[in-house]
Amino acid sequence: MGQLTKIRTAKAKTRAPKVNKADLPLGKILAGDCVEEMRKLPDASVDLVFADPPYNLQLGGDLNRPDGSHVDAVTDDWDQFDSFTIYDNFTRDWLTECKRILKPDGALWVIGSYHNIYRVGAILQDLGFWILNDVVWRKTNPMPNFRGTRFTNAHETLLWCSQGEKSKYHFNYRAMKTLNDELQMRSDWTFPICSGAERLKDDEGNKAHPTQKPEALLYRVLLATTEKGDVVLDPFFGTGTTGAIAKRLGREWIGCEREASYRKVATARIEKELPLDESALTTMQSRKTQPRVAFGAVVEAGLLKPGTEIFDKKRRWKATVRADGSIECGKEVGSIHGVGKTIQNAPSCNGWTFWHYEAGGEVKPIDAARGLYLLAAED
Repeated sequence: MGQLTKIRTAKAKTRAPKVNKADLPLGKILAGDCVEEMRKLPDASVDLVFADPPYNLQLGGDLNRPDGSHVDAVTDDWDQFDSFTIYDNFTRDWLTECKRILKPDGALWVIGSYHNIYRVGAILQDLGFWILNDVVWRKTNPMPNFRGTRFTNAHETLLWCSQGEKSKYHFNYRAMKTLNDELQMRSDWTFPICSGAERLKDDEGNKAHPTQKPEALLYRVLLATTEKGDVVLDPFFGTGTTGAIAKRLGREWIGCEREASYRKVATARIEKELPLDESALTTMQSRKTQPRVAFGAVVEAGLLKPGTEIFDKKRRWKATVRADGSIECGKEVGSIHGVGKTIQNAPSCNGWTFWHYEAGGEVKPIDAARGLYLLAAED
C-alpha cells in the first residue's frame, strides 16, 4: 500500500542511471550560489525540484500603509536584478541544472508572481520541460493594495512540469482525491499566507524571510508528486519549508541557500521537525493498483463485526452491518456501494470511503478496516 500512481504519458524506455544516495548531500543546506552548488550533483539524481526563485519585483521606494506605518515588503538584494536580460540568464542557468539533475521521470515545481512566472514559464519550455498544470494558489488573506491603483494581488502561480512531453511522472491521484473529501483535486488551491505562529522570526523579532511559504502548500505538493524516500531539492531554500515538510513526510531533501541568516533559521526549524509515523504515511492507491477485497471478507475476518453501526461522514444516514457483508439502512439492503448510491440518489458511490465507523473513540472510513485486512494478509 501507499505507492503512488505512475502516470505514463508514453512508453518511454529511458532509464535513469543508478545513483548511490550516499553520494548525495542529503539533509544538508548547501551554502552558496544555487547554480554552482547544483553543478556538483550527479546527473539524474533527484526525484523532484521545488523552486521558489526571486520574483524580481523591481520595487522602488518604501511602501507605507494609510496610517503611515512601513510595509515589510521584498526589498532584499537577492531579489534585485539590473535588467530582464540578466534575470532571464539567471533563470536559464538554474533551470538548466535542474533539468540535468532530475531523473527522467522526475518533475519540477516553480512558484512565482505575475512579475516573473511568465518569463520563467517561457524559458522552461524552451529547455524542454513540459507543463502538466499551472496551479493557482489563492490567498485567503492577501496583503491589501495600499495605494489602491490596481487590483489586490491575491494569488500566485505554480507550474508543475515533467522532463518532456513524453516523459513519465508521478501523481498520487487517489491521495489527492481523498485529501479533497473524495472530489477530484482542482488546480486552484486556497491557503492563507504564512502568518501567526507559523511565521518564523529572527533574533530581533522580525520576519525571518519576506516570502515564507505556508507549510500546507508544500505538504500538498510533496504528497501529490513524490513517494516516501524520494529526493527533493530546493534551490532557493530560504527558511526551509521544503526541508521541514520533506522530513515530516519521509522524503529526503537537499537545500541550496546563499544567505547565512536563512540557513540558521532553516537548520533550527528542521531539527525540531519529527517524521510522521510509518502508518500515517500510507496513502490511498489508485484503483488499478489496489487489491480487490470484498466487504464480506472484512466482516468474516472480524474487523467489522455483524451488528456494527456505520454511517456517512456527516452522520446523515446510519446502516447496520449484516453477517453476509450486506448492510441495512432503513428499507434499503445491499452492498456498501449499492446502498450508498441509492440513499444519495447518486449515479455511483464508493462505499469504502462513504461509510464510516467508530473505533477507540475515533471515526474512521471503513476503508481503514480493509487496510487492516490487507496488512494481515501480507503477514
